[in-house]
Amino acid sequence: MECPKCKSLFGYKDGLLYICPECSYEWNEADVNEILNAGVFVVKDSNGNILNEGDDIILIKDLPLKGSSITLKKGSKAKNIRLKEGDHEIDCKVDGMKVMLQACFVKKA
Repeated sequence: MECPKCKSLFGYKDGLLYICPECSYEWNEADVNEILNAGVFVVKDSNGNILNEGDDIILIKDLPLKGSSITLKKGSKAKNIRLKEGDHEIDCKVDGMKVMLQACFVKKA
């Protein structure tokens, strides 16, 4: 099994855990599914729900926009989101403004 941390091919199973002999990283059986789908980009909201392209989301806290005096209010809804890799995984429009958000500040509607 390939180690998710150092990509070593010598990972082995020991009881319920997988162990990498090169970097001593340990991961459990639940993580194996995510490791096997490593090529798939997965984004989860603040509650752990998987977000997909086109989903609707709701902000869970007030977010000030960087470089502006505008604040996006808690409970604001964004429809038809797009997902991107990087620090800000969600690209959407909130209150008519195009913004990029981190998934930890939203929940699936």
